[in-house]
Amino acid sequence: MKKLVLILFTVIISSGAFAQFSWGLKVGATSNDFKLEDPVNITASRTISAAEEAAWGFHGGAFFRISALGLMIQPEVLFSMAENKMKITETDEIVKQKFNKLDIPIMLGVKLGPVRLMAGPAASIMLNSDSSLQENIDNAESLYNSATIGYQAGLGVDILKKITIDVRYEGGLNNFGDEIKVGGETFTLDGRTNAIVLSAGIMF
Repeated sequence: MKKLVLILFTVIISSGAFAQFSWGLKVGATSNDFKLEDPVNITASRTISAAEEAAWGFHGGAFFRISALGLMIQPEVLFSMAENKMKITETDEIVKQKFNKLDIPIMLGVKLGPVRLMAGPAASIMLNSDSSLQENIDNAESLYNSATIGYQAGLGVDILKKITIDVRYEGGLNNFGDEIKVGGETFTLDGRTNAIVLSAGIMF
């Protein structure tokens, strides 16, 4: 992926006078669908599993676009507020987990008529988290990884070269956390988030 980014960047920059540089601001909403590979069995009757329903979050930030000859590279820096839901089967309680993150996708794309097709890696840096699940575990402070990596892919349109609208799918390549410790015992936390990312922005 790094080589592909460098090749595309080199092609765009080498086009010289044909390259277009722009930047903009964007906001949007994210539908997070949190998955656990296997439920975490704390006791015979107490199990933690992913809740079925998705949760919505929001994001906003800036992007910078370099484009030429129908190719483009678009790095973004976004502040994101996300929420996942987990279920305690013993009581059927739905536990909400709230995250504040810094998302940094680097989108590579081509333009086909009015439509942009874009995909690329996306890093997330955890700023802080809040979950009532943390009240019952021993490693609350280190429950979630400080950084994760994933990818985004989707399409977008530009209206009058000023307004951008994007629809993307986001997938996680590693887990939010590695393990839960309860009462001295360690349980695997193999969970990651898939999301639909909707955004609109303005270019300058």
